[in-house]
Amino acid sequence: MALQHEIFDATTVELAHRIRTRDVSPVEVMDATIAAIEADNERLNAFVHLAFEEARERAQAAEREVSSGAKLGPLHGVPTAMKDLFDFKPGWPSTFGGVRALKDYVPDFYCAWAERMEQAGAIILGKTNSPVMGFRGTCDNPLFGPTRNPFDPVRNTGGSSGGSAAAVAAGLLTVAEGTDGGGSVRIPAAWCGVYGYKQSFGRVPYIARPNAFTGLHPFLFEGAITRTVEDAALVIDAISGYDPRDPFSLDERADLLPAVRQPISGWRIAYSPAFDVFPVDPAVAGVVAEAVRAFELAGAHVEEVRLGITHDQRELSDLWCRLITPINVATFETFKRNGLDLLADHRDDFPPEYLRWIDAGYELRTPQLMRDEEIRTEIYDAIQGVLADHDLLVTPTLACLPVENAADGNTKGPSRIGDVAVDPLIGWCLTYPVNFSGHPAASIPAGMIDGLPVGMQLIGRRYADADVLAASAAIERIRPWRDTYRSARAVTASLQQPATH
Repeated sequence: MALQHEIFDATTVELAHRIRTRDVSPVEVMDATIAAIEADNERLNAFVHLAFEEARERAQAAEREVSSGAKLGPLHGVPTAMKDLFDFKPGWPSTFGGVRALKDYVPDFYCAWAERMEQAGAIILGKTNSPVMGFRGTCDNPLFGPTRNPFDPVRNTGGSSGGSAAAVAAGLLTVAEGTDGGGSVRIPAAWCGVYGYKQSFGRVPYIARPNAFTGLHPFLFEGAITRTVEDAALVIDAISGYDPRDPFSLDERADLLPAVRQPISGWRIAYSPAFDVFPVDPAVAGVVAEAVRAFELAGAHVEEVRLGITHDQRELSDLWCRLITPINVATFETFKRNGLDLLADHRDDFPPEYLRWIDAGYELRTPQLMRDEEIRTEIYDAIQGVLADHDLLVTPTLACLPVENAADGNTKGPSRIGDVAVDPLIGWCLTYPVNFSGHPAASIPAGMIDGLPVGMQLIGRRYADADVLAASAAIERIRPWRDTYRSARAVTASLQQPATH
């Protein structure tokens, strides 16, 4: 139990160091991690597949390697989890976000994240919950149900990497996989009070087949959800670098760890309270407006800006849905070629809001697709224009606080922010414009409202990952957030106590 509490308070960097120096063994760490998951997962619903026996065997092998003096990877023996979406490990089930017809689907190949994390020495012990096909900013599905927020289990974690964010916030893991096609790392990071980092496009390989160019429309990423900025830098360093299977992977190692100690004095920070066009809950806006001033305490200059975006936020959320729909259509067609017609035989497995876009996707025509890329270009130019003379662009991560979970497997976000109608799937997320552009971005804990976390989004220049991490670390030093996890832990612990009458 003592080690379990130590792991709850640990970071990935600390845990990897303790294993490497033989202060703790990989087996001890794994046993404590498994005990924590067994105690808390039923209440959180963070994990949907567990492979404890395999993880224990890998931990035993990792312990032998430590004892033998073998060369160890930077994450040697560190427990982690991957996401149950477009994320694969041979022999493990993949339900694509709780699609009932795919509950027994078992691929025989790796995604880049799982492959590289294992090469770095990490031990994957399970898969975490996500929504159907990742096509929304909440975490719920008809097969597994919603993931519950560690800060308030009545509420959702955000998605699509909601299970991963819940596991990290609750102290079950120090790091878990997040993928990001419209904010799926940053959205749950904001609602769960953790650090979600989306690196520059190409920094970490994105391997997709049968179409190697899948990750372009919009830009797709496999990244990290952690508790600290340093942990995210360590993980991205470990999994970055060229891969010949990805036509766009950068032929360079990231080397981001030194950035967390880089000062930001003299930097120019552009602050957009609403990304020009999004309605934002006034309470959320107020927390972010206060948090952004911490940059001035670090010696930077903050300037409120307009990006010059002319399209309404509803036009932009519809644009994101149209851009990502062809990837989903292609997934259905791949299954169909292999004998499983999901839309014809299992249509009821998919939420009606999702089917609306899939049906429209089969009717998309070239003029519309090209016009969409033109609008996307305008967003890219707007972000580039601000970053031409600023070091960083800062916005709220999300427009609202966590929503309550639904009882039907179809939790959605709000349909209105104030008196403005928004798309309940993703319209309240100020994250997806950065997937139009491919810039590095992070969600950093900004503060709390009535015990619920609020996130602040940091966007850097193209390929300037070090800048985003340096700025994030500066805020973490000035406004540390590690103690907030104790309140989440207290909520989870209270749920374990028997009711008194």
